[in-house]
Amino acid sequence: MMASQVALADWSATITGASDYTFNGVSQTENDPALQGSIDYAADNGFYAGSWASNVDFGDGTDLEWDFYVGQFRQLNNQLSVDYGIAYYSYHGASSSSDGNYFEAYTKFAYDSQLGTTEANFWYTWDYFGTDAGHVISMLAHNYALAEGHNLRLSVDASNSLDGDKFAWQADGKSYVHYRLAYQTSYSGFDFELAAEDTNLDSEYADERLVLSVSKTFSL
Repeated sequence: MMASQVALADWSATITGASDYTFNGVSQTENDPALQGSIDYAADNGFYAGSWASNVDFGDGTDLEWDFYVGQFRQLNNQLSVDYGIAYYSYHGASSSSDGNYFEAYTKFAYDSQLGTTEANFWYTWDYFGTDAGHVISMLAHNYALAEGHNLRLSVDASNSLDGDKFAWQADGKSYVHYRLAYQTSYSGFDFELAAEDTNLDSEYADERLVLSVSKTFSL
């Protein structure tokens, strides 16, 4: 019975190599490359679940981020869809790494038109990086097909700490903005992305940069 259920499931795995791992515009690897991987399950009714991992470097001995997520995708009509779920971020490598573990809820809306796909995405956590501080990320994005197999994605997101006394990026830095423009294409079964991004933070780990990533997805 177990073998039959697995055979009917839509499983996939993805391996990615990136010149940097940026999270909302902030390098998680001290500007160094990252090797990432995921295993995902997707059902015909829109339910999905998966796990994703990457090397990280926070300068405190933490060297691995391992995330888990479960969600539901719904096509509301021919143009509008919604994707919602919950994710769990966990950190490993040092005795104190797990202090940064936290849950996050998300909702993503997408609208398809002749001009491409426009997104309004939102994330919320009540315990950002284990600090017991509320945190909200709001993103507007647009995906435009330049030609078949060649896409541009422009996104702007704002990260806002709801409790600056517990977590802030800099002095009085309860929020910041992240800008990103990415070119995406595929060749011989590999997916390529070259992204230019920047933030308004004053940090060598969040300044302007180009990030190149190459990934390969396998059906299981």
